[in-house]
Amino acid sequence: MGASITDTEIDDDGDFAETHEINVTPFIDVILVLLIIFMVAAPLSTVDLPVDLPTSTATPQKKPDKPTYVSIKPDLAVAIGETAVKRVDLVRSLDAMADASKDRFIFLRADRAVPYGELMDVLEILRAGGYAKIKLVALEGVSESATPPSVSENPKP
Repeated sequence: MGASITDTEIDDDGDFAETHEINVTPFIDVILVLLIIFMVAAPLSTVDLPVDLPTSTATPQKKPDKPTYVSIKPDLAVAIGETAVKRVDLVRSLDAMADASKDRFIFLRADRAVPYGELMDVLEILRAGGYAKIKLVALEGVSESATPPSVSENPKP
């Protein structure tokens, strides 16, 4: 690649003239690299614990920036985010987190196969530990049990 210097690019003093153009190529390169980093990092920031959530017809609410998920897996194991913890250490692990505050919301996720009593046990552990702001997580949509049972057209007397 060659370059030539013309008379218009040299001042009267023999110096090169200043160009008043902005070179945006490095800026675009940086923006594209940042875009790729965010595209790769965004899926990694979500909780990826396989839990078969029930569905709900309630209107979804806005999530905070960094939600704290407590999950109950089908084998009744408890996890904070993706880290498995024992039930006796659940409150201690929540207190040890970086954003340890009893006023933050705890999002409780339970697999569809988890018995109701086990869910209530975890809720009781959280309540006894001072966490009163607990939200239950479900999938959006129409639940299968929300539709009324069909009634036959010719009921038997």
